[in-house]
Formats: sequence, structure tokens, C-alpha cells
Amino acid sequence: MLLLGTMELLFIIGIPVLILIILAVILIAIYNSLVVTEKQVDNSWAQIDVQLKRRADLIPNLVETVKGYAKFEQRVLTEVTKARTAILSAKTPKDAAKGDNMLAGALKTIFAVAESYPALKANESFLKIQEELSSTENKVAFARQFYNDMVMKWNTMIATFPTSIVAGMFGKKKDREFFEANEAEKKNVKVDFSDLSK
Repeated sequence: MLLLGTMELLFIIGIPVLILIILAVILIAIYNSLVVTEKQVDNSWAQIDVQLKRRADLIPNLVETVKGYAKFEQRVLTEVTKARTAILSAKTPKDAAKGDNMLAGALKTIFAVAESYPALKANESFLKIQEELSSTENKVAFARQFYNDMVMKWNTMIATFPTSIVAGMFGKKKDREFFEANEAEKKNVKVDFSDLSK
């Protein structure tokens, strides 16, 4: 009789303890997946930052090379320099995207202007910088895509059940911003060669 009472007591106590252990393991697994994904988002942002800075570091060389050929295109060089400054001073993905889009537009303009200068187009330094910028643009595009994929994964995780409950418990309910171009910055760059006649 005593044996049966002990078994019942173990069963009554054991089942809730087992359920608590299983819930704790699930909670730990969900929390760890949140931490891993959050770190992946941070890392993917850092990769964009590295590529944007790499591209910004190429800009002074490009500007100096172009200055020697296109003295009257000061407006274009000023736009490139402003865009470079915007990227280097960006603190958020939104600010970086704005600076990135400014720089992309300014670079399109500078390369379009270069078409008017055959000697510049043939300059070895210019060609090398143009090639490096093109390579970096590809890396930036890949890094942006990866970052946006990670942000989507993060935002989905913290919005879906049961992860949303765990995220709320640990203060991880904040959506991350996507790295997006606005509509105006997606349009083709308008190049004005009216200064050429002066």
C-alpha cells in the first residue's frame, strides 16, 4: 500500500516537473534562436557598412582623377563628395540607404560625364577605380540583399507565435529597418551637358 502511494506521488510530482523541464528547454531554444538571428542581422549590417566604407574610400581617388580632366564639372564632384560624407556619417540603415542612393546617383552622373572626355575614359587610374567601384557595387548589392533577408527573418520571428511571446519576455520585440531605396532615387540620373558649350 505504501509502495502504491509513493508511485502515485512520484507520478503526480513527476509529470508537472517533466512538463516544466520541457517548457524550459523550449524557452531556451527559442531564446537562443532569437539571439542567433539578432546577431546575424547585426553582422549583415556590418557587412554593408564595410562595403559602403570601401566604396567611400575609393571616391577621393576618383574625384582627383576626374578633376584633372573635367575642371568645369565642379557640381558633379561636389555631389559625389557630399554623398560620400553622408555614407560615412550614417548611423542607421535608413541614413546609410539615403547616402548610398545619393552616392549611386552621383557616381552614375560622374561616369556619364566621363563619356564626354575620351582621354579620361582611357586613363588607367580612372579605369581601375571604375572597375573597383563596379566590383564594390556588386558587393554592396549582395550585402543589402543578405541584410534585408536577415531583417525579414528577424521581423517574422518576433511577430510569430510562440517566438513573439519569448521575444516580448526578453525585450526583443523591435522590428529592424530594411535597407531600401526610395522611389525618387530609383529613377534614372539626368545628365546635363549644357555646361560643355561654355
